[in-house]
Amino acid sequence: MADDLQHQIANTAPEAEGEAEASAIPQDELDRITDELIQELKKVYDPEIPVDIYELGLIYKVDINDDRHVDIEMTLTAPACPVAGEMPVWVEDAARKVQGVKSAKATIVFEPPWDPSRMSDEARLALNML
Repeated sequence: MADDLQHQIANTAPEAEGEAEASAIPQDELDRITDELIQELKKVYDPEIPVDIYELGLIYKVDINDDRHVDIEMTLTAPACPVAGEMPVWVEDAARKVQGVKSAKATIVFEPPWDPSRMSDEARLALNML
């Protein structure tokens, strides 16, 4: 569910000899960037659905590396979504608005396929699905 994404946003420090190195980004700053990324992602909407993509559960994974590059894996509610070409750009633009983020890349994936169970309770309420 979307509520779990905050726990999935991770700093992807390079590994040495099988063990993760300490992040070059201080934990308090990483926490701030994470919170701000979520807030910016909540400003991106699928034009056909009156709920933001974060609460819809369209964001699958967010990685922040030590160079402050953000990789985002996301999906669409349907593979034939009319804004499939535009939505990753919107997501990248949103991520780049966060202070401390230097670059961002959003990639659309279809595994696992999106279904309504990925939506937050907030999204279900907004769509009268509770």
